Amino acid sequence: MNRRFLVLVVALIGLLVAAGCGLGGKGGEPVPVAALPTASEPESVVDPVTETDEPSPEPTTAKPQPSKSKAKPKAKATPTEDPNNFQLPECAHREGKKVAKAKAKAALRTAAGKKYWPTSAPKLTVPSRLVLATAWHESGWQSDIVNCDGGRGLMQVMPDTEAFINQRFEQSYASTDYRQNAVLGANYLAWLTKAFGDAYFKGNYDLSAGKCRSHSSMCLLNMVIAGYNVGRQPVDEGYADKRLPNPEYVDVVRSLMKSCYCDRY
Repeated sequence: MNRRFLVLVVALIGLLVAAGCGLGGKGGEPVPVAALPTASEPESVVDPVTETDEPSPEPTTAKPQPSKSKAKPKAKATPTEDPNNFQLPECAHREGKKVAKAKAKAALRTAAGKKYWPTSAPKLTVPSRLVLATAWHESGWQSDIVNCDGGRGLMQVMPDTEAFINQRFEQSYASTDYRQNAVLGANYLAWLTKAFGDAYFKGNYDLSAGKCRSHSSMCLLNMVIAGYNVGRQPVDEGYADKRLPNPEYVDVVRSLMKSCYCDRY
């Protein structure tokens, strides 16, 4: 009996092994060998931060360019710079003959050397430096500029100023001629000098910078420069409060009198 029982048990075990019951993969299916990981083929791990589709940069022998953040900022323009890049306003235009800087300078110096008050104020003179600096600030010594407000030529003489000077001094200067334009501008400076000198400085017409160290003070030189830009009345009105109506304009002309790019011509 025991021997037969053992034979039956062995036979039963053999049947179970053949059917694969309880061994292998899920659902009773055998696990394929190819699906099992091996030590010789480890899984690769991709870092999502460093992964990129862009190709690696090729080596180059070009010199590295400086960073924009390290570039030096461009210096601000100063009154002594060359105005060759002078841009006309849209309403301005060029008209007439454009003369060389050397001719313009000669005309301005000649105008400064004239005696405009030979009888009533024979000692009154307009400094050449003042005429040159004013003309440089007004036009860059360009004789063919007609500005939006009607100012013309080297000294940007206004039509009303031209008419006033011609009537007051019984002349017939034409602002369209660069030499006469220079005379009109210098003559107007001389008239302002006498007007302010008589009204506020007891007939003293000294326009030297030494008498007027501050660019904002109500001294004769500053008042004459201011008056050339805005006319006499605003300067008269500002005198009561001891303030210039246009200190920025005065500061530029005073700076040009000291140091000007025009000195290269």
